[in-house]
Amino acid sequence: MKRILVIGLVLGLAVISTAFLGEKEIQDLRAMYSRPVSEWPKPTIDSGVQWEEFKSLPKLDTSYFSLMEQPKVRLGKLLFFDPILSGSNQISCSSCHNPQTAWGDHSTVPVGHDHLVGNRNTISLLNVHARKTMFWDGRAHSLEEQALSPIEAHNEMAMDLTKLVPKLKAIEGYRTLFKEAFGDDEFSMPEIMSALATFQRTLTSKRSRFDEFLDGKYTALNDEEIKGLHLFRTKARCMNCHNGQYFTDEEFHNIGLTYYKRKYEDLGRYIVTKNPQDVGKFRTPSLRDVMNTNPWMHNGLFDNMTGVINMYNSGMTMNNPRNAEQEADPMFPRTDPLLKKLDLTHEEIQQVKAFMEAITATKYRMPRPEKLPR
Repeated sequence: MKRILVIGLVLGLAVISTAFLGEKEIQDLRAMYSRPVSEWPKPTIDSGVQWEEFKSLPKLDTSYFSLMEQPKVRLGKLLFFDPILSGSNQISCSSCHNPQTAWGDHSTVPVGHDHLVGNRNTISLLNVHARKTMFWDGRAHSLEEQALSPIEAHNEMAMDLTKLVPKLKAIEGYRTLFKEAFGDDEFSMPEIMSALATFQRTLTSKRSRFDEFLDGKYTALNDEEIKGLHLFRTKARCMNCHNGQYFTDEEFHNIGLTYYKRKYEDLGRYIVTKNPQDVGKFRTPSLRDVMNTNPWMHNGLFDNMTGVINMYNSGMTMNNPRNAEQEADPMFPRTDPLLKKLDLTHEEIQQVKAFMEAITATKYRMPRPEKLPR
């Protein structure tokens, strides 16, 4: 009986000790991060990686409302929501970039003209003004350049561009809007692209709880989110690619999801550059509002954040060449060396996921135009 009591006492003390250590750990973490970001511990960054420290989004400026009333922005918004830009008059830009679904579509891949499907997930347009390149493979370098592709793609809006300008000019309301925006009702494709791009540059994320935390409201994150923040910056190695104000390095990486010579094969940036070293590389997506932009990855095949973090936890090295034939194939995808096995525990994975929630703001709400020019 005495032996049982002793064992029970030892176990009880161990539990108390563990709880005390856990409490001290979170107190220490809070102390480290309850300071200006410039005084935070440096993150775990590999040699040669260019990175930027986190930065909060600005608070909403009252000038936003006058911005939305500028002629070019108003025109761009109407064009964005108007299915007249499609060959069938049934599909608009907002069909895939829906304001109610974080300016994405929550689909694995988009469905367009004649119910044809694409092969890449719709990227949210939030904060697109800050992107250096457009599309998963970076084939466009400006929003103006980007606008043409979905309008004329046969599996998206399927519009014959030679017919679009006459189609819009036939509508008096649009002639008036273009004159207000550009000073002349004799518009062509460059003005259409400019108006669409101007509107899209207004689509910015709302501030998240993490933005409040960065600006000094240190109660904005709970204990699990604080632990997740620290893991994100250290053991989980996330900041090697997801850093700065928008949690992206704007670079291209192969994370092992090329499906080379299999179903779902996508050679990524190679299609643009024709450089074998770019096989399987895709642009680093922004993690702002990440929990609102599922499903994830270029192919939209992942709809569970725990599963996504588990994938990174594995290091993805199993997708590298495994035999002499694959080694000799210059096109065989090589996983980015930044990916390493992380050895995160289940608890740590949940803490990183909690941080993902903290950098996700409330969903963007924008009413569709009540009336389109006709």
